[in-house]
Amino acid sequence: MFSLSVEFTVAYTDHLYFTLVGSIDCVWNMAFQCQRDCYMQEFDTCVVSCVPGESTLENNGKKDKLKGFNLKLKDTILFPEGGGQPDDHGTVGGVPVLRVLRQGPEAVHFISSALEEGQEVHIKLDWERRFDHMQQHSGQHLITALADAMFGYKTTSWDLGRQRSSIELDTAAVKPGEMEALEAAVNEKIRAHIPVTVNLLSIDDPAVEKVRSRGLPDDHAGPIRIIDIEGVDANMCCGTHVSNLSHLQVIKILGTEKGKKNKTNLIFIAGSRVLKYAEKSYGIEKSLTGLLKTGADEHVDAVDKLQKTIKRLQKSNLIILREMAVLIALNFKNKADRGNFFSLHNKDGDNEFMNIIANEIGFQDTVIFLTVGEEKGAGLFLLAGPENIVTEVGPR
Repeated sequence: MFSLSVEFTVAYTDHLYFTLVGSIDCVWNMAFQCQRDCYMQEFDTCVVSCVPGESTLENNGKKDKLKGFNLKLKDTILFPEGGGQPDDHGTVGGVPVLRVLRQGPEAVHFISSALEEGQEVHIKLDWERRFDHMQQHSGQHLITALADAMFGYKTTSWDLGRQRSSIELDTAAVKPGEMEALEAAVNEKIRAHIPVTVNLLSIDDPAVEKVRSRGLPDDHAGPIRIIDIEGVDANMCCGTHVSNLSHLQVIKILGTEKGKKNKTNLIFIAGSRVLKYAEKSYGIEKSLTGLLKTGADEHVDAVDKLQKTIKRLQKSNLIILREMAVLIALNFKNKADRGNFFSLHNKDGDNEFMNIIANEIGFQDTVIFLTVGEEKGAGLFLLAGPENIVTEVGPR
């Protein structure tokens, strides 16, 4: 039970902050249902408002601006984009939700068709997408905490990508063996079945000083939402998380790359993404085994040998092509009835091949038109000859 008289605003970055006026007996009421129960997949609520609007959505790498309706609900299990975490997908009253954004204390659901104000609606969550985000986000918290504890590498930002995620570490480079040690440590924590809890603390609680944070706004007041990985990490965060590290299944650190301003990007995948990555890698391995006629352990050597062979063949082919260009030109010049026009197409030729022919024949008195490349698709051409003819014919 709770009694509530409250006025509040929300600042939304990687944290969830509340400014409260009044009394509150149940601080849980200050979060969306998706934050109170990250595992809830269906939920009944009612429509507060539904007005025409538009949103920019990504479609096959392109951003399209679509018209639709901005829907506000009494409560929601669809997480609004923010805190480094993408928004949830799902349906409201059978209508697909295309995007969810936060506007102040409210979540705005962008939908394609309108719903009536006051209407009771049933929300269904795209659970596969949500659970994937939970695994990646909780995985980031775990990696960030242990990278700091083990090596003193602070996290300055992170990105939850569609296929893999990255954590920006405040170090110009990592030392050999560190990422292997970090991966072993995070997976040991996963196997330890460590619980993950959500706590709300008041600003004057001494425990706040022990919480990992990028800082609070100057005007912050009210409770702070903390994601607590027992004995490992406590961090201010508004996102959805697993309730136990065992739900992460496994984390694979794919490697590091140079980041911006003397930073290092750590690339990782967690949970179901690791299984999909393994399945895809095994499929590629099987295909390469069939193509290369070697075992998986010999794939790299086999490809290396093929590349060296191809380079030798390409070099030999270029030599032959140059010699052929000279012979083609000589054959034309030695014809008694050669005329003053020469045309040739060679799909394997290149710029140098055409230049050799033109220079060997000479284009002071002869018009030369050469093309190279496959019959279908892009190619190159060369037109050479007396200036007056090239000037007239060239543009055409």
